[in-house]
Amino acid sequence: MAKVKCPFKASEIPEGGGKCFDLQGKKIALFCYKGEYFALDDTCPHEGGPLSEGFIENGEVECPWHGARFNLKTGEVLCGPATRGVKAYPCTKTGDDIELDV
Repeated sequence: MAKVKCPFKASEIPEGGGKCFDLQGKKIALFCYKGEYFALDDTCPHEGGPLSEGFIENGEVECPWHGARFNLKTGEVLCGPATRGVKAYPCTKTGDDIELDV
C-alpha cells in the first residue's frame, strides 16, 4: 500500500460530514465522525449515489439517493438496496493533514 495525502485539511471536513475528491481517476469520500477520519469509494454500488453527500450516524453513512447504508470503517453494506459494499481506505491524521493508504 502507498500513502497518499488528501487534498483537504482535517479542519475542512465538518464533524458528521463528508467531502469528495478525485484520486487517480476515482472519486473518494472523506468523512469525519466523532473526531476520526474515514475514506470510502464515493459511488454507491446501487445506482451511483454520492456517499460524500450522505447522512452519517452510528458509524454508518447512508446514501442520499436510496438509503443504502455502509460501515464507515470497512465499507461493508449494512442495508440495501445496495447488495455489495464499497472499498474503504485506512486514514491517518497528522496535525491537520490526512493520509490514505491506497
